[in-house]
Amino acid sequence: MNVTQKIHTVLNQLNTVMAGKPEQVSDSATCLLAGGHLLIEDVPGVGKTTLAHALARTFGLEFARVQFTADLMPSDLSGVSVYERGQERFVFHPGPVFTQVLLADEINRASPKTQSALLEAMEEKQVTVEGETRPLPWPFFVIATQNPHDQLGTYALPESQLDRFLMRISLGYPERAAERDLLAGAGRRDMLATLPAVLNQTDLTALQQAVDQVHVAAPLLDYVQDLIGATRSGRWFLQGLSPRAGIALVRAARAKALINGRDYVAPDDVQAILPQCVAHRMVPVSDAGRGAVEQVRAMIDAVPLK
Repeated sequence: MNVTQKIHTVLNQLNTVMAGKPEQVSDSATCLLAGGHLLIEDVPGVGKTTLAHALARTFGLEFARVQFTADLMPSDLSGVSVYERGQERFVFHPGPVFTQVLLADEINRASPKTQSALLEAMEEKQVTVEGETRPLPWPFFVIATQNPHDQLGTYALPESQLDRFLMRISLGYPERAAERDLLAGAGRRDMLATLPAVLNQTDLTALQQAVDQVHVAAPLLDYVQDLIGATRSGRWFLQGLSPRAGIALVRAARAKALINGRDYVAPDDVQAILPQCVAHRMVPVSDAGRGAVEQVRAMIDAVPLK
């Protein structure tokens, strides 16, 4: 299969599981092809965990799930060394972070100390336990879910943690027709049990290399810089995007262009993924009267294409 066929095969299978959510499916695949981590924020029961499972199975990746709770300790993620009497030495028992796709379920129900334990893993693709640094498997992709902040027992993710997520999406409630299919048909968890791997790690590597080959013209970079400059102007947000966030935005736009079947980035690609890539990194000015996503869309309308 060529690149286009591989992408269509992936999207078709994911859309079979996540009925009525083509935009969210496309965004999640974009995030994985761009090599980033994904944050899904929504109320319980709308399919966040199902999407994570489906992504891992479709790409043929090893999967682990951790339910974040208030008493979860950092060692519960990274692992611990235990003295083995038979070997007369300490033996390291790796935690669930040593996988390819880690589902951090309800991440904002854990304490800030445990949340921060993921920082090194997400940024450096390694963990340091008891003074020894251990590499994580490749690829390493974190899909974290979080409940809205107004729900009981949640902790807001620190800015440094949010910045490690390439994209944040929300699934929302299904449309009536899609929900009717859910009510009348087999459960999505049953579908996951028989979901085949349509790609493998070699295919994923080829797709991520194809992302690197997507052309970004100078005028497009000028447009991206205009958008980044607008976030720093003080008109829209209290604090603007960092250079790291700008680099992540360009890579996500490359992946979006590839999914859309092009070998170059168009302004539409940038506009399509900008809210998902930057809204979680910024706080609107106090008199905006809008949420971060709505503020980003208003900024897009105000920044002209030259």
